[in-house]
Amino acid sequence: MARAFAKIAFTPNVQAAQARMGSRDAYRTVELGATEAVELGPFEVEFISERDSFYQGTVSENGWPYVQHRGGPIGFLKVLGPQTIGYADFSGNRQYISVGNLDGDDRVSLFLMDYPGQRRLKIWGRARLIDETTEPDLVARLESPSYRAPVERGVVITVEAFDWNCPKYITQRFTEHQVKELVSHWQAGSRASEPIAAVAEIGSGNLKLVVTGIRQMTPRVRAYELRAPDWSDLPAAPAGAHLAVPVRLPDGVVVTRQYSLATHPHRRDMYEIAVLHEEAGRGGSAAIHAGWQIGSRLALGNPVNQFPLHEDGRPAVLIAGGIGITPIKAMAQELKARGHGFELHYSGRTAADMAYRDWLAIEFPEQLRLYFTRTGGGTRMDLHSVMHAAKADAMFYVCGPGRLIDAAKETARRLAIPFSRIQYESFE
Repeated sequence: MARAFAKIAFTPNVQAAQARMGSRDAYRTVELGATEAVELGPFEVEFISERDSFYQGTVSENGWPYVQHRGGPIGFLKVLGPQTIGYADFSGNRQYISVGNLDGDDRVSLFLMDYPGQRRLKIWGRARLIDETTEPDLVARLESPSYRAPVERGVVITVEAFDWNCPKYITQRFTEHQVKELVSHWQAGSRASEPIAAVAEIGSGNLKLVVTGIRQMTPRVRAYELRAPDWSDLPAAPAGAHLAVPVRLPDGVVVTRQYSLATHPHRRDMYEIAVLHEEAGRGGSAAIHAGWQIGSRLALGNPVNQFPLHEDGRPAVLIAGGIGITPIKAMAQELKARGHGFELHYSGRTAADMAYRDWLAIEFPEQLRLYFTRTGGGTRMDLHSVMHAAKADAMFYVCGPGRLIDAAKETARRLAIPFSRIQYESFE
């Protein structure tokens, strides 16, 4: 929902602030073209149905915002349609601040948090209040049968925009139920005849790693933090390096899949890989998403680099498509640390599908350009323009699907750019 979000959130004052802080160019492309149709997708529907609370903002007649916490049983916030959500409003402290605000201004902003998964979803919409006397059938749809608190009214919200937030600063928190569930699983494992660590370890390499963090970055991309079991330093991994990761498929067969490291090349305490769930793939990414948990253990080889960054001071043009951003991110961090010039061109289906998007906009406000393949309005990447405008001695690094690699090679041929200056890595 990139454009609908930008049309609401990026007011002239916000745009001016972005310009002062250097991130305006990175976000400008999000606004181009007509606003797209807003519909909640399967991932948003699932996420909303799993929440037991959210934060709701309204605006008073005197212009002051008011933020209220709303809670209930899991699933009390219900998806009524592709553009409509709603909830039953239970009796509270009877101040009726949100109710009064909505009588004068129907605009609302919702923050939905998943603290264990370090995810958050922002929703903008327009709310209307209903009751059993006017719309009894709709109020009945909002009720939760297992929750018998008295319902004072229903709140029905027409969604005008939504956006997934960067998870960087979300601190993990767990409910009492979640803690009990984790403890019960551990207790069950400790009583098993075979040690749980021995069962969990996958692979046979000398480098032992454990999954210590999982972040849902986009609807289909999860980032996995990997550390040594004793949290000691790991082997160096220069920009462009990858890990050959062992993966156990549902039939028990262990296969190997290669994942580029997105970690800052100077870090030695952890590795990070980002895994795109490919439903039509060979099963490796699906097995990782389904099977890897905090504490999962891996045994693999040291990082290997077949996509190295040049060592001299020549400028670089970094081009990423989709999940190909992972090694490109590390390259951008290395080039920034060296003080070398570079551009970062990142293309994805929509803004919501682009891993690390918000983080990159903050970290590289002057170098980042964003492009979208599933929206009109001239926001697609023009490889000819990008490569033609590069400095005469620039090195090009391209990572993404095969069609992006082929297009870059063909563009280089037409522009007479020596192939020695084109480095690429395909994710197909």
